[in-house]
Amino acid sequence: MLLGLVIGHATATVKHPSLVGLRMPLVQVLDSNRKPEGDVLVAVDRYGAGQGQLVILNSDGRGAREYVGNEKSPARWYVIGIADS
Repeated sequence: MLLGLVIGHATATVKHPSLVGLRMPLVQVLDSNRKPEGDVLVAVDRYGAGQGQLVILNSDGRGAREYVGNEKSPARWYVIGIADS
């Protein structure tokens, strides 16, 4: 699990069928001091996290496919919760 900051949302006119109806936030991963670390990720989100919110991410591919309900989904990163500041 990782802590990240939502910095925006991806917009797609064409998505894999498993991602239709789900938000895809752009998340900057943060280190233990809440400083940016690594590349920005595209995640799948059912909780409606907004820009500027801290989220908890998981990268378990099988968990992501269960999260979206499709064994063929390309999803990897997904939001498992919105963190309190």
